[in-house]
Amino acid sequence: MISLEWVGDYVDIQEEDLKELAVKVTKAGINVEKVITNHIAHLVIGEVLECLPHPDSDHLHVCDVKVNEEETHQIVCGAPNVRKGLKVIVALPGAILPGDFEIKKSKIRGVESNGMLCALFELGLEEKTEENYSKGIYEVDESAPVGVDALKYLGYDDTLYELDIHKHRNNDCFYHIGFAYEIASVLNKKVTLPSLEYKEDNDSIKNHFKLEVETEKCPYYLAKMVTNVEIKESPDFIKKRLTAAGMRPINNVVDISNYVMLEFGQPLHFFDKDKLGDTVLVRDAKSDEVITTLDSKERILKSSDIVITDGKKPVCIAGVMGGENTEVDENTKTILIESAIFDAVSIRNTASHLNLKSEASLRYGKGLSYEYTNMAINRACHLLEKYANATILKDTVMHDKVDKIPKLVTFKAEDVNKMLGIVIDTKDMEKELDRLGFPYTLEKEVFTVTIPSRRLDIDANVNDIAEEIGRLYGYQNLVSTLPIASTRKGEYVGDVQIRKEITKRLRMLGLNEVKNYTLTSPDMAKLFKYDSKEQITLPNAMSVDKSIVRTSLLPSLLNTYEYNKKRNVKDVNIYEIAKTYDTDFKETTKVAILMKGSYLTNEWQRINIKVDFYLLKGIVENLLEYLGFKNRISFVREEIVDLHPGICASIYLDRERIGVIGRIHPNIKKEEVYVCELNMNALYEATIKPIKFKEASKYPEIVKDVAFVVANDVDSESIKKEIVHTGKRILSSCEVFDLYPEIASGKKSIAYKLNFKDETRTLEEEEVMEVFNAIIKQIEATFNAQLRDK
Repeated sequence: MISLEWVGDYVDIQEEDLKELAVKVTKAGINVEKVITNHIAHLVIGEVLECLPHPDSDHLHVCDVKVNEEETHQIVCGAPNVRKGLKVIVALPGAILPGDFEIKKSKIRGVESNGMLCALFELGLEEKTEENYSKGIYEVDESAPVGVDALKYLGYDDTLYELDIHKHRNNDCFYHIGFAYEIASVLNKKVTLPSLEYKEDNDSIKNHFKLEVETEKCPYYLAKMVTNVEIKESPDFIKKRLTAAGMRPINNVVDISNYVMLEFGQPLHFFDKDKLGDTVLVRDAKSDEVITTLDSKERILKSSDIVITDGKKPVCIAGVMGGENTEVDENTKTILIESAIFDAVSIRNTASHLNLKSEASLRYGKGLSYEYTNMAINRACHLLEKYANATILKDTVMHDKVDKIPKLVTFKAEDVNKMLGIVIDTKDMEKELDRLGFPYTLEKEVFTVTIPSRRLDIDANVNDIAEEIGRLYGYQNLVSTLPIASTRKGEYVGDVQIRKEITKRLRMLGLNEVKNYTLTSPDMAKLFKYDSKEQITLPNAMSVDKSIVRTSLLPSLLNTYEYNKKRNVKDVNIYEIAKTYDTDFKETTKVAILMKGSYLTNEWQRINIKVDFYLLKGIVENLLEYLGFKNRISFVREEIVDLHPGICASIYLDRERIGVIGRIHPNIKKEEVYVCELNMNALYEATIKPIKFKEASKYPEIVKDVAFVVANDVDSESIKKEIVHTGKRILSSCEVFDLYPEIASGKKSIAYKLNFKDETRTLEEEEVMEVFNAIIKQIEATFNAQLRDK
């Protein structure tokens, strides 16, 4: 909580609208969560003109109270100290006190009351304790003018900022001078630091005190000594400011300690020097060491904690809370002032495990500036001399291991602009650094900036400097621009791409993907060894049926088929894509297909397409053409182990065998089960020519059908190749469309559709017939064929 009345001591904000200032501060990066004002409307200074006993009560009084030069109100009051001639705080009808308590005209035991005489705790300005309650209403100074705003006259009309500070921000906004620098940078004003002056006695602290530090967790420790201290009530301005910050005033000495902490962010600890003795030893605590703290509770310490001792026993848990055995009380005359820096991580851990998070531990846990450690102890001496009549002994006892090398950052304006994405010229950048209060030099367009020690959250790099300049320049001034970056199409590449393409196409063709184990049984591993790869047998297999690494996917698909068959699934159309391995640890990705039963069934239209060799062959051709291998695939009749000798073939891509296709041998499966397996590595490694655009022909084509009767051992592919070769340029396509097996003894009939077309002109019937007849003669001569129905 930050008091703006307090901040006004260090930076001029008299003419500022504090709500608008909160918006400016928030835009600059420090979020003002809430603006709290203590102002209460209809709250004035009044004077009690008459005070008579209530006719129906032994403790109430009926008062005639002057609230301005022309008006008096009758108010019933039960405070024991109310009397004639007293200046008081009057809440008039319409005033809303803390707790949403609205003052209204009313009758109290039959007597009209038009307001309320207030105590400070009723206005939220002090705690409601028995002591404060027994005091009664607040007695205003006799010189106070009647009718003026009560809180403004008393100095309680303050505005507070509740800050939501980012965890990465250091503690500079947890104290008033640090926040004053923030406001000064926003308003482009200068900060005036408070007075640190005091007189020193000829006697030196070194004659009365010795310091020893035995832990690396205390890099900086300052001690000063004051005598002849008078313990009394604090001046009003200190009490008011502590109350506004949420702290309870106690006495002038304790209040000064808290006041300086809220001012400079540096916690101080005041020891009763007579109770402490002549020595302070700072060390790590001993495991299970015990200390009774100021709240009268026993604390059991860990060896990771830091303690202040009198040379033997602990007198303070460093950075967290003091000990009861050296507490300043009303009899204290000599005080030892401690201002130190302790390891931040250690303090946070101590506060956490002791469940003792204090205002001091919060600040120690954030880290402290050694410069403010010095200023704070001198400021405490100044205030003790002024408000406690203390005598300050000369000299300061010091332990100093702090690295004081200044943090320097060197950069050019363009470095900052590149990070912010805007253009701030050199002059404006100088202006922002001046507003921040960061000393700098500028030579040949190069800035060298010194980061003040109060800003521990800023590291010596241009990124942090750019952020500071950017937030003061105003993030709202950033121009929205589209990012400039090279982009590329998101897509699968390599073998993953072709795997995805194969999966997508086979699913479109109605097949279902399955996943099987890489391991199989010895019996299944003997099947489909068409490529003669030696298999790996596991030395310590978990089970026999999972003991051999498969070199083919077909045995696994056969197991999947059997699994479905036992569950009365008649139509099985499945595929699998997986890796296989041989004894040389060569990895081969394969695609396997198994089909059985019906491929397509439509009961309503009585359509039932049964799976056969040609249907599976068509699916394989469709897949390979989709992948870009059109006119590069051939099926060659070959005997393949474990496949039907008359219904199988090897699949070639550019004359290299890439797979097999056929019906499973009847010795393995009596029913018609068709399988195919392709080497995906070969497909991935093959070069695919880019697709070329070909304009649709403007000229008509001529279609001719022809059927040949040939011997059963003549394959259709050979005839087709000869037809294409003889047809030459004007034969655009040749497709088989019919087959009659056993049309005669040892003979079959194969019918072809021939498309003739020229991309540059319309063909004449005569020239087409000339080529067509040449094809017939060539086939008859080459294959001893007969033209059917001749």
